[in-house]
Amino acid sequence: MRIGYPCINRSIGCTASGTFRLASYTEERLKETVKRNLSCLEKILQYNCEHAMLFFRITSDLVPFASHPICTFPWQIHFAKEFRTLGEYIRQHGFRISMHPDQFVLLNAPDEGVFHRSIADLVYQVKVLDLMGLDTTAKVQIHVGGLYGDKPLSMDRFSEKYALLDPVIKNRLVIENDERLYTIEDCLALHERTGIPVIADSFHHALHNNGERFVDLLEPIRATWKTHDGIPMVDYSSQEPGKRVGAHAEHIVPEEFRQFLLETRQADFDIMLEIKDKEKSALAALGIAHDDSRLITRKNADA
Repeated sequence: MRIGYPCINRSIGCTASGTFRLASYTEERLKETVKRNLSCLEKILQYNCEHAMLFFRITSDLVPFASHPICTFPWQIHFAKEFRTLGEYIRQHGFRISMHPDQFVLLNAPDEGVFHRSIADLVYQVKVLDLMGLDTTAKVQIHVGGLYGDKPLSMDRFSEKYALLDPVIKNRLVIENDERLYTIEDCLALHERTGIPVIADSFHHALHNNGERFVDLLEPIRATWKTHDGIPMVDYSSQEPGKRVGAHAEHIVPEEFRQFLLETRQADFDIMLEIKDKEKSALAALGIAHDDSRLITRKNADA
């Protein structure tokens, strides 16, 4: 078991998510921004390695406008060495890496334009992982998409569109349940039709489910991950008090996380903490989990 957090580190004084307005796009500005982003990503990984946080989600903004038609600059070639160096560091230190496109990536959208723009974004994110030389345990996670007034038809459309994807994308893609539209059970049903692995979001499941206990779904979820996919990934968060239902917590609640580890102790998975204070909560989670046999086994495996 690895524990990590997504995209932003608030301790090191830089961001790998630097971007700029489309109206001010120039190749020179793109090169400068990507150079800074990659440099900061290196610092984040170094910080995480020093603190044993070996699961990290790379920001989608690493290369601004990479999937937009305006971007014709060959950033893949220009920054090939930097990507390769980052990948070597990731492999050397036993990191697990993921990426997560924004909510506009919708494979099951009826609008063909939305679908093709979604493909362009997936191509970009997969390319980032490929440039780093990472194996297919590095994943790109998406939600199933919208309902569009007919859930069964929308699930059919997801299956049909997924079948059209290049195998290079399929090898990295995983689906996640959400808090309003698609449950873990829905994702498992789509796995049966497509073979796509399922990421379980425990917080989303608490808000939208079919009455199942989260722990009882872990074995069916594990079965969707083949050897080349690695062990499952699980997203974890909790409700922020006083905020709208579904608002992620500002900081980890130790008692709740300790109970989560206890209830899921028979399963092995990597935990992505979707909690707003990022590395602060990830460090706290590592402290809570320091005696967990899954974490100890992972440390030994990476030694």
